[in-house]
Amino acid sequence: MDKNIQKNEKLDQLKDHTTDNSNEKLTTNQGLKINNNQDSLKSGERGGTLLEDFILREKITHFDHERIPERIVHARGSGAHGVFKLSKSMEKYTQAKFLSGLGKETPVFVRFSTVAGSRGSTDLARDVRGFAIKFYTEEGNYDLVGNNMPVFFIQDAMKFPDLVHAVKPEPDNEIPQAASAHDTFWDFISLMPESMHMIMWLMSDRAIPRSLRMMEGFGVHSFRFINSEGTAFFVKFHLKPKLGVHSVAWPEAQKNIR
Repeated sequence: MDKNIQKNEKLDQLKDHTTDNSNEKLTTNQGLKINNNQDSLKSGERGGTLLEDFILREKITHFDHERIPERIVHARGSGAHGVFKLSKSMEKYTQAKFLSGLGKETPVFVRFSTVAGSRGSTDLARDVRGFAIKFYTEEGNYDLVGNNMPVFFIQDAMKFPDLVHAVKPEPDNEIPQAASAHDTFWDFISLMPESMHMIMWLMSDRAIPRSLRMMEGFGVHSFRFINSEGTAFFVKFHLKPKLGVHSVAWPEAQKNIR
């Protein structure tokens, strides 16, 4: 075929914005390489579907959780690509390669978000800032979830749906947006003495950070790391901003919200 006929100016324009994944492997959400996500595991040629098929369960779970974002937490967010560079080896605590090689670089993607606000809500709401870091390691994807406050509203996970239902805007009028100043939330807090510590943080300047680069990060979960000798360690992650912790003044935040 004539090369001039194949030439396409639009395709040439898109080259700098196109990624070729033809040599990439299909993976699960956790980065495990697989060769098929179209056929579920069966008990025999005509048998029933097996729940031990974790690829099927992952795919269906992902589908089942697709919903309108306005009624779920962390609907309003922003993200950034970057690189994690190890400045001190953690071989004493873990076998994970991305935490073992001094100076090793690992691609990451971070999503920051407010909690209560719907899509299109303000960035300066008095609210917790959540973040999720995905490390694209050679051994698979490693996910780290955190908040910019070290404590939380509840101690038992069973109360989480109740907390979210309470802090969301009133269902009849969707007011107030991206805030917790309404009766439903304060009713919940009044019945949960364990929430008092978190309320002190939420009503402080930590709830209105000046920039996503100017807030601390506290890992939500505790992790069990195991080193090459089989010794286990429980660890928590704490992220410190190089620019320091800074907040906007409350009148300034209200002015920008309007």
